[in-house]
Amino acid sequence: MTLTRRGFLGASAGAAVAQALRPVLRASASAPAPIRPVPSPSQLAWQRDELALFLHFGVNTFTDREWGDGKESPAIFDPHQLDARQWARAARAAGFRAMILTAKHHDGFCLWPTNTTNHSVASSPFRNGRGDVVREFVDACRAQGLEPGLYLSPWDRHEPRYGDSPAYNDFYCDQLTELLTRYGRIREVWFDGANGEGPNGKKQSYDWPRVWALVRKLQPDAVMFSDAGPDVRWIGNERGIAGDPNWSTVDPDAVAYPGATGPRVIPMLQHGDPSGSVWRPGESDVSIRPGWFYHPAEDGRVKSSEELVALYFSSVGRNSKLLLNVPPTREGLLHETDVSHLAGMHAALERMRASDVTRHARIRWQSAGPRSAAGTIELPHTATVTVADLREEIAGGQIVAQYTLEGRASAEAPWQTLSRGTTIGHCKLDRVDPATIREARLTVNDALEPPPPVGVRLYAG
Repeated sequence: MTLTRRGFLGASAGAAVAQALRPVLRASASAPAPIRPVPSPSQLAWQRDELALFLHFGVNTFTDREWGDGKESPAIFDPHQLDARQWARAARAAGFRAMILTAKHHDGFCLWPTNTTNHSVASSPFRNGRGDVVREFVDACRAQGLEPGLYLSPWDRHEPRYGDSPAYNDFYCDQLTELLTRYGRIREVWFDGANGEGPNGKKQSYDWPRVWALVRKLQPDAVMFSDAGPDVRWIGNERGIAGDPNWSTVDPDAVAYPGATGPRVIPMLQHGDPSGSVWRPGESDVSIRPGWFYHPAEDGRVKSSEELVALYFSSVGRNSKLLLNVPPTREGLLHETDVSHLAGMHAALERMRASDVTRHARIRWQSAGPRSAAGTIELPHTATVTVADLREEIAGGQIVAQYTLEGRASAEAPWQTLSRGTTIGHCKLDRVDPATIREARLTVNDALEPPPPVGVRLYAG
């Protein structure tokens, strides 16, 4: 998946979408409006997952392509060793809490036996034409305690109705209805704005208000991802790097529909808006390999465990969630190299967390002004710290706008700056130059309102 996949609608269509979405996205007029946006229970649970595995899988896996053209024969799809339980075990062992499967990519091939088209696993040799990858995927997720998510590409290069907007919107909603009624509870429904030409050379006008309303009806607890949310936003790149600062609130008019363009779009996706009227946290997607689908030539180009840890810092550690793509092979398994590097990332993060020197520390918080506060952390013993882990309780919203972390070796020693930053949100991870301290002080220099205490953990490595 690349940035150029994302399609565009005209400005008039965007305005229509923005107008139509208001009753879907906003609370009823009778409900009291919160002083500041806060996450729904579903958004809060989604962010606390922190890590999700993306699985790009389909006919592209067998053609060695990134984008199919819709002309592929279903006969090529035959992952004869497919084991979704292996995917789920690898994800769970590496600390992931959710997985998202490409139920349909741009080529239009469906990984479930749909009633809407013959271009599906039902026309393939997989499981003798009786296979259902989506069923095996969601069952494997639940067996390992993982939350399942599904991606249904709006662009369909196979379907002849694509470009006949009313007919294709009916077709697309029929597919979505199958996915959201056959497989139990779904945690995340993943959309992008990909909007290229169909087999008839026409482009489609998507009915996003209808699509989002359908998800709300069929899976009310699911969160929806796209450039425009409405629950979770794209972070603005496919490199796994969230903005800094990164607010979970946004101005919905700046990115009104998937594939929107304009000077405010990427800044809003990357950084959010402290004055934003809706809660729409960012999801950082990136692939463990150069491509999004499996290519044998990339077996030696898998991101190392150290690179994956760095991605954790630049996504989860910047108030985002990391969606890491790990594509199954033609056999239907995650490659042993990918699995090994996932395990290495998990081991490194667990070692870091185990080195928490604040586990038995005494922490005192006090207000320092109408929009500032300070917390002093007394360690049980002198320790050398290299990482700071800061967290707001975001159930009450996101408040901190600027902070300073300091440390000193004794009560008589001067304070030394360890790190400075802007937003914290669910999680902010700062690497600091190794510092030997007995006491630390976190000062909230600026906030949107009187700041509550911030969680502070300091790691030795």
